Amino acid sequence: MQIISALFVENFALRQAPGPSTRIDLTGAFFSMAAPTPVPVTIDPHLVVLIYCSLDEPGNSLLEVIFRSGPSADDEQLARNVSPFTVEPGKFTYRLVRGELLLTSYTQIFAHCRIGTAPWHLVPLTLLPPVVADKESDNSA
Repeated sequence: MQIISALFVENFALRQAPGPSTRIDLTGAFFSMAAPTPVPVTIDPHLVVLIYCSLDEPGNSLLEVIFRSGPSADDEQLARNVSPFTVEPGKFTYRLVRGELLLTSYTQIFAHCRIGTAPWHLVPLTLLPPVVADKESDNSA
């Protein structure tokens, strides 16, 4: 099995198409976000992981996602999620992982994703300072 894609998204929906075939609508894919408040802050980004199972594989495995403070396996672990899944050989499946992450600085973190004991697939996410509304532009009309 292999990870086809892993993205942070704002919204995710499935719909049927002729065939029968399934479409995945991903909206608001992002690799950075403004903090909702100054740090320290807890964010809960949604990570969607798309997985393909080849015809010669059994279709049962585990998806492991570890949110770390950097790209190295030695970097601090912020959160971890392990979920078993089943997929029909020759087909795709998805897993939606929500991280609840307490961050104390505006920094880049990484979602380390893997199936079973396969190599890690890294997805970066940068936390930016909050957006401050410009009071001068609020008063212009």
